[in-house]
Amino acid sequence: MNTDLSALIAEDEPLLAQALKVELAKAWPELRIAAIVGDGASAVTQALTLLPDVLFFDIRMPGQSGLEAAAELADEWPEGRPFPALVFITAYDQYAVQAFETQAIDYVLKPVQAVRLQKTVAKVKDALARRTANTNIEDTLGQLRSLLGSVPPPGAKQEPLKVLQVSVGANIRMVPVQEVIYFEAADKYVRVLTDEHEYLIRTPLKELMPRLDEQAFWQIHRGIVVRATAIDGVTRDSAGKLHLSLLNRQEKLAVSRLYAHLFKAM
Repeated sequence: MNTDLSALIAEDEPLLAQALKVELAKAWPELRIAAIVGDGASAVTQALTLLPDVLFFDIRMPGQSGLEAAAELADEWPEGRPFPALVFITAYDQYAVQAFETQAIDYVLKPVQAVRLQKTVAKVKDALARRTANTNIEDTLGQLRSLLGSVPPPGAKQEPLKVLQVSVGANIRMVPVQEVIYFEAADKYVRVLTDEHEYLIRTPLKELMPRLDEQAFWQIHRGIVVRATAIDGVTRDSAGKLHLSLLNRQEKLAVSRLYAHLFKAM
C-alpha cells in the first residue's frame, strides 16, 4: 500500500480537531494531515485542491453538514480517481451511529478515544489497500444517499406543507405547493418557480425539504428540488451529465451525480 497518504480534517471545534490530529499521529504516524478546516464549504474546496486519501468530517458543522459536504464532494470528485475513505466525527447519536454502521462507513465519537480510533485506522487502512483507480464511486454515492435519508436534522419531522406564504411587495401571497415547478437555493433565499412566476422565501431548502412529499418532489442537486410531474424529459450531454427539461419553463436543470440514479428507463 502507498505509504504517502494524506488526510483532511473538517471539524468546527478547534480543540477537538487538534485532539484528533494528536491521536492520529499516535495511531497512524505515517498519515500526513494535509489540512484542518472548520466548515463544510472549506472542506469541499480543500479536498478538491489537495485530493487527500482520507476524510475526517464532523457530522455537524456550520453551513453544510459533514454529510452534505461529502455528498457535494462526491459529485465533483475527478473521474477515474478513487474517492477518499470517509470517516465521520460525531457526538453520540444512536440514529447516526446505526446509519454509519449499516452503510459500512466508519465514525469517530467525540471526545476522541484512542482504542476506538485504532480500530478506525485499521479499517481505513484495509479499505485503502483494496481500492484501485477503478473503484466504483457509485458505492460511495449509494452510501451517502442512504445516510442523507437516515440522519435527518433535529426537528425535521413536521406536517406536510400544502401552501407557501410568500411576500410580494407589501402583501403576502398564498401559493399552493402543487403549483411549484421547482425550488432552488440562492444565497440566503430559496427561489420558488411556478409556471409563470418566481418568488423568494427565506426558509432554507434543507428545512423546507422534510415538509415536501418526497414522492412528488425529487431532489436532483444539492440546491434544487423539482416536482416530478413537471419534468418533461432528460438528456445526457457529451460529458455524460444529465439535464432536465420542464413542461412549462424554458430553462434546463442540471442533475448531480448523486441523484442521477433517479432517471433510468423502466
